[in-house]
Amino acid sequence: MDDFAIRRGQTYSTVLISVEDHRVVDVLPTREAGPLAAWLIRHPGVEIICRDRAGAYAEGARRGAPGALQVADRFHLWQGLGRAVETCVAAHRDCLRNPSSSGMLPEATRLASGRSQDDPVPAGRRAERKKAAHALVHELLAQGHSRRAIARHLGWGLNTVLRYANATRWQETIRENRPRPSRLDPYKPYLDRRFAAGCTSVTRLHSELVAANAPVTYQMVRAHIATLRGTPVGTPPRPPRVRQVTGWLTRHPATLSEDDRAGLKDVLARCPELDTAPDTSATSARYSPAASAPRSLPGSTQSTPASYPASPASHSTCSGTSTQ
Repeated sequence: MDDFAIRRGQTYSTVLISVEDHRVVDVLPTREAGPLAAWLIRHPGVEIICRDRAGAYAEGARRGAPGALQVADRFHLWQGLGRAVETCVAAHRDCLRNPSSSGMLPEATRLASGRSQDDPVPAGRRAERKKAAHALVHELLAQGHSRRAIARHLGWGLNTVLRYANATRWQETIRENRPRPSRLDPYKPYLDRRFAAGCTSVTRLHSELVAANAPVTYQMVRAHIATLRGTPVGTPPRPPRVRQVTGWLTRHPATLSEDDRAGLKDVLARCPELDTAPDTSATSARYSPAASAPRSLPGSTQSTPASYPASPASHSTCSGTSTQ
């Protein structure tokens, strides 16, 4: 079961699909719990329900088919795994910033949260709001309130409450700023090589890219060359971002470029925990068939190479709504 928009942001419906024969079983006019529960009661025998993480679907399934097994669809399994990998990498951020021969920082320079003592404490109005919200959520949790009750009481989204509840320190709720992708990104290595070779003319470099049908503007090239001119000669490369390392770990090794593989090898040398710990989600992500499976409908059972271990997301009994 999944929702789809009749009018985005206003009207949504629910589609029910039998994954056994890839057939649309029915379409419900809403995505609320009541109509779903009523449909399941009228159609007894449902054994497995594959759904997203919407609370309405969970409630409707419990009311309409209490004996059915509820599982997450492939997309949300992979989404959750990706978030777990990103959290794991973020906990080892110091290894990315401060490489050492052993891949570990001295014990005196590390905190339990994974932040270095030299890192500045977040400040400003946004940081104060995060700190107050974190304290409020944990105070309500200590009083025995559930996370859903806290979300209803505060008028916040459940995911927001979960983010504060799962953070042991309020600093963990502040996400690092991520640069926006640019059309120039694929051509930056070329510009860097040409600049290092002595070609510093923005006009010439822009003309070369245009001649190669690159969808870039003069302003893009000028801004990047300006950053290269402001970088002192011999400056070590910037450490990889958490999001970038997460991508290296969760993508299939065959899809990584030479630079990506070199960067991943360097990261694993700095921080062996990301590769050697057998129970980490990052290790599982690198060999999950979902990492390289082509995009498909949630719950589809596509064949995967025999060399990859099977995952719950790819098993036929965990990929859709089965009706008798």
